[in-house]
Amino acid sequence: MAAPGRALTNPFHTSTNQSPVTFITSLLQSLNPQTPNPSNLSSAPLNQFSPHLNPSLVIQVIQNQTNPYHALFFFKWASNPDPNPNNYSHTFKCYLAITDLLLSHSLFSTASTLLQESNKLSEFLLGKFITAQGGRGDVRAAIDWFHKAKLIESGRCLFSYNAILGVLVRANRIGLAKAIYDQIVKECLVTPNASTYTIMIRGYCKMGEMENAQKVFDEMVCQPNLITYNTMINGFCKNGDFDSARRFFGQTMEAKDSLPDTATYTTMIDGYCKKGELGEAMKCMDEMVKQGCEPNVLTYNALIHGLCLSGNVNEAKRMMTRMRLNGVKDDIATHSSILKGLCIVGKADEAVEHLKEMVRLGMKLDVKAYGIVVNEYCKMKEPDAAISLLMEMRMRGLKPSASSFNAVLSVLVENGDLERAINLLKQMPQIGCFPNFFSYNTVISSLCNVGGRMGETEELLRDMLRNGHDLDATLSSCLIKSYCEDGDLRRAIQVLYDTLDKSYIISLDSFSILVKELCAQGKTVDAEKIFEDMCIRCTILDIDSYRRVLDAHLCFCGKRMEEKENLFLYGFPSKKWEVSVPKVELLLELPEPALGINFARDAMQKMDWLSLLAAHSDAWLLSVAYFFGARFDKADRERLIDKINNIPTLVEVVSQTAEKEEDYESQGKDAKEAAKERLEDVYLKE
Repeated sequence: MAAPGRALTNPFHTSTNQSPVTFITSLLQSLNPQTPNPSNLSSAPLNQFSPHLNPSLVIQVIQNQTNPYHALFFFKWASNPDPNPNNYSHTFKCYLAITDLLLSHSLFSTASTLLQESNKLSEFLLGKFITAQGGRGDVRAAIDWFHKAKLIESGRCLFSYNAILGVLVRANRIGLAKAIYDQIVKECLVTPNASTYTIMIRGYCKMGEMENAQKVFDEMVCQPNLITYNTMINGFCKNGDFDSARRFFGQTMEAKDSLPDTATYTTMIDGYCKKGELGEAMKCMDEMVKQGCEPNVLTYNALIHGLCLSGNVNEAKRMMTRMRLNGVKDDIATHSSILKGLCIVGKADEAVEHLKEMVRLGMKLDVKAYGIVVNEYCKMKEPDAAISLLMEMRMRGLKPSASSFNAVLSVLVENGDLERAINLLKQMPQIGCFPNFFSYNTVISSLCNVGGRMGETEELLRDMLRNGHDLDATLSSCLIKSYCEDGDLRRAIQVLYDTLDKSYIISLDSFSILVKELCAQGKTVDAEKIFEDMCIRCTILDIDSYRRVLDAHLCFCGKRMEEKENLFLYGFPSKKWEVSVPKVELLLELPEPALGINFARDAMQKMDWLSLLAAHSDAWLLSVAYFFGARFDKADRERLIDKINNIPTLVEVVSQTAEKEEDYESQGKDAKEAAKERLEDVYLKE
């Protein structure tokens, strides 16, 4: 067991200049408990504080601790101090304080155990568990605690109902929130209060479902409070329905217990400003002052922002002066609006000076403030100035946003400075910002339009995919077009099918270029197959346009084929072969060979194509043999079949030749050249 520590006969002696809370906190830090139940620590050093225990002191000590285990150690000691001259015991507020602290550190199990052991696990405190889990984004855990509360209180747990509704609304789970709200109404175990209705109204307002929000408001069985009215007014303002917003504002003026406050007026002013009705906003401000509501920083910022968006920067500056004179301190949002206004009126240099003034005023500049000026420089086609500001941000410890980099990349590309755009894209991680899809898309799309640079394009693509960004239909279409123009049909088709796997459709322009290239190489069957696959695997909204493009290229390819004479393959007794136009004396009644075997030639290895050609030729020769054999008797036909079986087929000859060629390749370059010379009689001369 640890030593009890130095005895303090007068812990609050004035010479120490320490408050009781500070003194106890210092002692807890020296004891330094690190678990909920430290077995090696004695609480004896705390006994000197027993005579001074009261709920106020306990709550202050708990709230002063940064380490939750220090607070818990003190709380457990104070639960049963020895001695306890004043018969001290914890109040509900003490349990509430320790619960809030433990939950703020996500110590849910510890808090639950403490409350259960103390028999203090009430429905109200369980609502705290629900809210805390929701704050961590763990909706499922919040729902679990809600069900525990229902079991404890047999469904009569209005605070927990409100807590879970609040969690679901914040998580945009409006459907589930509605189901629970309907359950409250249906079961009638609890009566909804103004908070219940307001939470549901807030959820519908977030989703822009003002009809449902109005319906809940109309269903209220209790008097709406000012928060309810403010929520409705805010929802209507965001949806641009100022008639309804004014109607509810009027209702607050008539209600005795819900007179409009600063939040109400600020909501209306902000709505008017965003709609561009600055005159109405100023009238609302004047009325607000007459009614005794003091404008706050949000009120002034709403007006200043509206004035700046309208280009009235001078009036916005005067409003900022009025704001200061009325004792309201301007903040970063105030000055960001001024920066925005200066940029809107084309005073980028003045905006930069204002940015420097903000630094001189000791303001902690944020990414948004810098981003406003960076974007303005980009609009003015001055990427160098924009890049300088990005570097300054980095020096000040700020991480520039990807949108600011994207604006600079777009300007560099538009200015034709592709090399700098590529370098900046690669440097982004070192400057403190990882490229997003739009960053890569801007540079890669531009590279695709430059011939002969697909190697660099593929390098950026690999980097993009490694960083978790996938291709969309637009970028895929761009790549297909570029590969076709670069003569790499195989890669173009590969990108096409990767795109189809994602159920994307390439652009009509890229499809046309791909089909044109396929038809130019005689691969009309492949072009048809690609169109069929597109129709099967994806939904093409403008399918007729794609069909027309395909038909146009196929028709053009057909006309080109018609301009050339058909070629025939001739075999001679000397074992020579020749491809030439048909001879006049050709017996037209002979079986015709199959057409189309040459269409796949450019996509195959030479020996594979020759094997296919040989197989077709064997089939035709056999059909010719049987054509003549039809006139033979049985004995002659048997003799003919025996003679046919005694000589190798063309497929066998080609296969043997291929094997010999592989043997020669293993013997070196000279042997390979010799093999080619020997096979000269077998290869077709095109």
